Amino acid sequence: MKKFAAFFLFLLVIIIPINLFAQKDMRIFKQQQCATMDRLEANFRKNPSLKNTFNQQLRVFNNITNKLAAKLQNFKNLSKENGNTATQTIPVVFHIVVADQSTVTDAQIRAQLDVLNKTFAGTNSDASGLPSYFKPIFGNSKIQFCLAQRTPNDEITDGIDRIATIKTSFSHTDDGVKYTVSGGTEIWDGDRYFNIWVCALADNLLGYGTFPNDGKPNEQGVVIEYRSLPGGSFGNYNGGKTLTHETGHYFNLIHIWGDDDGACTGTDYIDDTPNQSNFSSGCYTGIKTDNCTSDGNGILYQDYMDYSYDRCLMLFTNLQEVRMESALLNYRSSLTNSNGCTPVVLKPLDAQLKTILSPTQRICNSNISPEVTLRNMGLQTLTSVIISTVIDNGIPVTYNWSGSLVSLANIKVTIPNLDIAEGIHSLKIYVSSPNMGTDQNNKNDTLNTTVQYYKAMSTIKEGFEGNTFPPVAWDILNPDKTVTWKQITGIAKTGNASTIIDNFNNMNIGQSDYLRLPELNLIGIDSAYFSFQIAASAFTQFTTPGNNWDTLEVLLSQDCGISYTSLYKKWGAGLVTTTAENTKYFVPAASEWRQDSINLTSYINKGKIMLAFKNTTGNENNIYLDDINLRTQTINPNLKVTGFLVTPNPAKNNITVQFYPNPVKLVSIQLYNLMGQKLSENPVVKGEGVALYNFNISNYPAGTYIVRAVYEDKVTTKKIIKE
Repeated sequence: MKKFAAFFLFLLVIIIPINLFAQKDMRIFKQQQCATMDRLEANFRKNPSLKNTFNQQLRVFNNITNKLAAKLQNFKNLSKENGNTATQTIPVVFHIVVADQSTVTDAQIRAQLDVLNKTFAGTNSDASGLPSYFKPIFGNSKIQFCLAQRTPNDEITDGIDRIATIKTSFSHTDDGVKYTVSGGTEIWDGDRYFNIWVCALADNLLGYGTFPNDGKPNEQGVVIEYRSLPGGSFGNYNGGKTLTHETGHYFNLIHIWGDDDGACTGTDYIDDTPNQSNFSSGCYTGIKTDNCTSDGNGILYQDYMDYSYDRCLMLFTNLQEVRMESALLNYRSSLTNSNGCTPVVLKPLDAQLKTILSPTQRICNSNISPEVTLRNMGLQTLTSVIISTVIDNGIPVTYNWSGSLVSLANIKVTIPNLDIAEGIHSLKIYVSSPNMGTDQNNKNDTLNTTVQYYKAMSTIKEGFEGNTFPPVAWDILNPDKTVTWKQITGIAKTGNASTIIDNFNNMNIGQSDYLRLPELNLIGIDSAYFSFQIAASAFTQFTTPGNNWDTLEVLLSQDCGISYTSLYKKWGAGLVTTTAENTKYFVPAASEWRQDSINLTSYINKGKIMLAFKNTTGNENNIYLDDINLRTQTINPNLKVTGFLVTPNPAKNNITVQFYPNPVKLVSIQLYNLMGQKLSENPVVKGEGVALYNFNISNYPAGTYIVRAVYEDKVTTKKIIKE
């Protein structure tokens, strides 16, 4: 029997060895049915403070659940105090994230929910096959589940959220299925809903779950392979038991063998499960023993927290049920107070402002026409609504909409033009007076957003030295609201500040963040070059194949950020400015900066453009940017015609020799007097744009001189007069 005293042995065997990993993120996991422990250990490696907090909370939780009978009684008493039966029903939302939605039917989801409820309640018919010697420990949980009847915004739902994705599979290493930007979908409020993502999983996995407080709140829930649903194509794992297993993790159950790889020193913290050396495979019959339990009734390969085939999994034990119920009360009690299972009751008259479609965060014109989605959340058909728009708490501008919108239907409404000044503004839009009456639900009437408008600039020079970040007329797109671009002081190529994106601690692999520059208007110039200083390093060896590298791009948009063209894209060895990988938090030395440049000349007189730095994290190491500069040139019209010009002429002190474009075959620029004597010579500078060469003639006597441009295949000359 595994005792709770074995907790400290578990720490030695399972948790402490995590420190021995030399890599911050090994990215290599055993192919197995459940990746919950792999995910947990990877999070610990990336975030040591999370490991400390998690272990401390685990100790406290184990002390609580050690009082088994008392905790079970407290669970029942709490239910009675709330005026409920002992059963606690939790709202569930299934996020179906697959390319072909027909591969997962509503009937499968309902069947899956039925399996989940029966396996938790102990009413599953296949439990009749449990051997008599294990029946005394057969558990009957008071936790039950219902399909959500309302969304977090109190809209009607059937608890099945369908998202068509272009991703062929998702990995547990980055939780990509839980983010829209990586082809998945975001969590519904984790305090109110048990979130289940159904998708195709990579690495031959059946699923993975999250333990309470094991990382980001917006990643809490369970992910299962869609082919493990009842009737799915995974023959031995299509009975719906994968979800039961992963839900066990969600309520703080450990694998029955204690994840000790056969050492017999690990624990699942459950006293009524026999000690077990490792996970079971296939479908045993009769008594099965191993080196941890070599006699008696053998191991409990029928337990849902094992890896047996679905048809052989039959029970949670009494004390597993108590541990899950304790986890519900101590960590996830808000689920029991959720109204997610309560159907939405429609009022007769209820107009909803569902979404603000535009303007978005950045606008590029001072005249806007907001677009919104109006929804009829009432029983009566909507025929008229007043839509009001307020900029910066100013005077509302009203628009009278009329039409015919039946119950629960949506319509896009365009509000007439509004003028907006330069700056960052709050925008509030709300609906009122549906059908010239009183809206009976004001909670869904109003939406707020922030918009930014600045006139297009002709040049940019930014070193991030100011007190405002992002600088005026810049903005940041941070879809996951976590790690993004920020100002940092004390680290810079020049001055005392730069901007950094902390990829070292950014664990959302594949997540992109944008640092967008002011809009530009390149008019009446002859050349434009965009340059910046960059410092970057990587955690992983540059030669590692198939690695998720940090990637930096410079993007250009000609439609105010709706679409982009990539002008510059570097990653791995092509991006870094260090000579070797860096397994510590990268802070660049003065020599570890590089200037990169992009020619924008082809966009001159082509309308307004917007540039953006796009970072896509590979959880490698930091990227710094400094000294952002747009250099433009306007060419002398005479120089454009001749390609070779000397100014001024006549001259007293200095002359400038100009070439446009910079000749590829130019060898030398020389100054001669009329006696044929060479007085001076300038070396050639290779490059683009205008080439400038200066000669000081102040010490020469007045008269005529010759400037010679020597090419590989010819010589051209210009006469000048020295006054």
